[in-house]
Amino acid sequence: MWNKISAHFSSSRITGGLTAAAAGSAFLYLDAAGWSSPWIETPLALLFFSLLLFGDPRLWAWTGFFLGLFWFHWIGISFLHYGHPWAIPFVDLAVALTYALLFGILARFAEFLTRHIPRLLQKTSKIQHQKPSSIFHLPSSIPKALVLLAMSYIHPFGFDWFKPELTLVHTPFGIDKAHFAALLLALILFGSFLHSVRQKNPKKSLFFLLLGSAFLRLSLTPAKILVLPDDPQGRIALAGTRIPVEAKWNPDNFLREYRTVLERIDRAIAAGKKAVLLPESVLPVFLNREPRILEALERRSQKIDIVLGALYSVHGQNRNSAYHFHKGRYRVADKIVLVPFGEANPLPSWAGRWVNTIFFDGAPDYLPARYPTDFRIDGRDYRVAVCYEGTSERLYADRPARILMMSNNGWFTPSIEATLQKLLLEYYSRKYGTTIYHAVNMGPSYVVVRNEE
Repeated sequence: MWNKISAHFSSSRITGGLTAAAAGSAFLYLDAAGWSSPWIETPLALLFFSLLLFGDPRLWAWTGFFLGLFWFHWIGISFLHYGHPWAIPFVDLAVALTYALLFGILARFAEFLTRHIPRLLQKTSKIQHQKPSSIFHLPSSIPKALVLLAMSYIHPFGFDWFKPELTLVHTPFGIDKAHFAALLLALILFGSFLHSVRQKNPKKSLFFLLLGSAFLRLSLTPAKILVLPDDPQGRIALAGTRIPVEAKWNPDNFLREYRTVLERIDRAIAAGKKAVLLPESVLPVFLNREPRILEALERRSQKIDIVLGALYSVHGQNRNSAYHFHKGRYRVADKIVLVPFGEANPLPSWAGRWVNTIFFDGAPDYLPARYPTDFRIDGRDYRVAVCYEGTSERLYADRPARILMMSNNGWFTPSIEATLQKLLLEYYSRKYGTTIYHAVNMGPSYVVVRNEE
């Protein structure tokens, strides 16, 4: 029993998991430091996937543990703003253990497939007298590749920011499933090539080398993405703000925040813009209950379309929404994807009430909309996204051409959360061809554009 437990904590497994996680996280920290380069990120991404394809379940579990820390340690920072700094290490550990468990289970499942698929094929074949392994042999790397392909659809507690393909966003490899599958198959074939070289089998070596090279070529795509500080067409003004969370929700600061919003709108009008986009909760009030503010915004909307974030309340139900003001009237878009724990608790109702009482002052969950909302601005349709939902696959299912996204990254400042968010937007822009206009509080605003050149 002790030997089995201690085997999970061997230095080689921990070191291997740390190496794999570091290779799979390098693109994130390089981008955050301003050193992003395909020449660096490409070999590290290939190393990351190779270690997983040919690693055992213990290495996978440790890789998941360190990936949880490297990618998502910022989740606990939000508890500073709720007055619970003591919770941060426990949240970080819980996230790391969740991904360790996820990776470990998936690797065990891949091993299960490796053992049982040949037996199943043996039973369904006409060759009954042979041992399964002598007729049907399945390399363990193939089920692991299938697991990696499926991993972007597995969302612990509804949180879907981990996508293995994201490590490829700045590389020449494609990020859709077909290109990703071709890349994984190429790595498996190159692994077989090295194995046949060690066995001194030149014919097999040449076969695997040529086939691996062919699939590697299939995994390449010329599509690139551009991150620009402003709208390249000059239609939309991105009016980002820099208001810390504690100041934003302090009622004493509201008048100053309101004046800032009006100044940004007036500045966009003077610049001749068609629309102005402001961040999530830029007005931290239930805006539909503020007739004087609504009047001021409706009056300005005679000259420019205004899209901003604020709270919305109807029939006793609270929502985190986007408002679109156009020609003296406004329309509200509610979020369809809510932040796990922050806006909707994914736990069973009894546990959810307990968590909300301890950490969120007993606040009830928000309610999601059923469908995404598109705003019509200057003859074009723009899908609206409020922060977290802009990084959700659901919003891109029908390949919208343009998205107006607003965020408040003050909850996780300072951390790499904003960088991971930007990389996810680059991923979706590259995958679906969507142009994303992003107005941010406590961070730079930008436009993500897919470039086919």
